[in-house]
Amino acid sequence: MKANPISPTIPLDQDGVHHGFLKLPYSRDDSAWGSVMIPLTVIQNGEGKTALLTGANHGDEYEGPVALQELAQTTRAEDVTGRLIIVPYFNAPAFRAGTRTSPIDRGNLNRSFPGRPDGTVTEKIADYFQRTLLPLADIAVDFHSGGKTLDFVPFAAAHILDDKPLQVACYAAMKAFNAPYSVQLLEIDSAGMYDTAVEDMGKVLVTTELGGGGSSSARSNAIARKGLRNVLIHAGILAGEMQIAPTVNLDMPDGDCFLFAEGDGLFEIMVDLGETVEAGALIARVWPQDRTGVAPTGYYARRSGILISRHFPGLIKSGDCVAVIGVVED
Repeated sequence: MKANPISPTIPLDQDGVHHGFLKLPYSRDDSAWGSVMIPLTVIQNGEGKTALLTGANHGDEYEGPVALQELAQTTRAEDVTGRLIIVPYFNAPAFRAGTRTSPIDRGNLNRSFPGRPDGTVTEKIADYFQRTLLPLADIAVDFHSGGKTLDFVPFAAAHILDDKPLQVACYAAMKAFNAPYSVQLLEIDSAGMYDTAVEDMGKVLVTTELGGGGSSSARSNAIARKGLRNVLIHAGILAGEMQIAPTVNLDMPDGDCFLFAEGDGLFEIMVDLGETVEAGALIARVWPQDRTGVAPTGYYARRSGILISRHFPGLIKSGDCVAVIGVVED
């Protein structure tokens, strides 16, 4: 296997607080010997667990970057037992462009694992995490929200795994995050996901969906900060007491949780996020965008539950996700 061209500008294994970059050489029209510089902080203090913390896996999702920038700026070495590896802008080119995928190669980092050391910029980033950073980690927190195209009730999530002891550990970390909702998450497109790479290595993973619309809110940022601190206390890396409030447990048992558009048009949501719906309830309507006098197409819930996600922009295209229903667990 070829060596990955990415190199850290700071040590990954020395005590103290170190701020620097993951440097990826990238020759381009405006910089023949240029590099993609991915901000990186490593905070280490003695022996203990390592947490690998990432935001902006998709570049238009912001709660993670906010929480991780604050953690990197305010945490002292003496606050830590073990090590924090903090990467606020995982897909740095996408983050700088404010887009879901990289403007360099259109790469979706969360569908690019395990990556390639001699591939595109996005594949090189994935390969470096796959072969260098993930093996160092005991626990990973990867922040997501809906970006510009979706909006979510704020939840932390874990997956059903074949490795049941690991599943138990992931669920415990998800509960420690203590978002307003906790979801047993069904992925509709799991090939190449960072989540899968983490779990296949036997590492504990917490992921989130904390909002959407291509921005963040005071509430969603506060949920991210509290949840991050809770998980690090749970892992024994930070000291202190976790802040725990009630959470609604949700399951996504099958594909009937998802609704997808079958035509283009003007999007009208009929149910707000967090509201309870019954099977058969009208969730959204899509109106023609090129004429009047034609009835809208209705989209109806295929099962009862809570609306946990919805399409965000005012226009929708065929194949877009209309809405997602989560089922409340006792």
